[in-house]
Amino acid sequence: MKIYTKTGDQGDTGLFGGARASKASERVTAYGDVDELNSTLGVVRAHAAPAALDALLHAIQIDLFNVGAELATNPDKKDLDIGVPLVSDADVERLEDAIDLLERDLAPLKTFILPGGSPVAAFLHVSRTTCRRAERAVVRLGGQETLRMELVRYLNRLSDLLFVMARHANHTLGVADVPWQGAMRGGEKK
Repeated sequence: MKIYTKTGDQGDTGLFGGARASKASERVTAYGDVDELNSTLGVVRAHAAPAALDALLHAIQIDLFNVGAELATNPDKKDLDIGVPLVSDADVERLEDAIDLLERDLAPLKTFILPGGSPVAAFLHVSRTTCRRAERAVVRLGGQETLRMELVRYLNRLSDLLFVMARHANHTLGVADVPWQGAMRGGEKK
């Protein structure tokens, strides 16, 4: 099978179930943002994420591939079996459990923190903001057609988990989180 098909040369793409959609549609934007999020997690893993996070990130990447597949399915084929498990409330609970577990090692937050610290934490913050964008895209799509709310809940909880994972990566690597100091200019608080 060739990697290029030329079927998208006119600005549309195929969905599971046979329909075509504009590459500028909300549906394609939503699953494209989820795909981008998945890629950012690959970057995190490639930059030596701590072992405690790597297995979890791998499982999340599989979940995100499944989310993308669901979003890439023709909405007129609601009964179409796309051959992947759909994210569920149990998956959302799994993310919540991971948040609770990772937070046990962390000092309580007393201020906002800036994205940064270790390279792995910085990449996790990029993933967190990419996740928020994907969530917004899915919500916009849900405003146009019926979607399962588990998709929104999963992405919402995932962005929280990615924030905690960034803090945990810094903690594990012995790097301090970067506190936000409010309205500062030139190192002096206003």
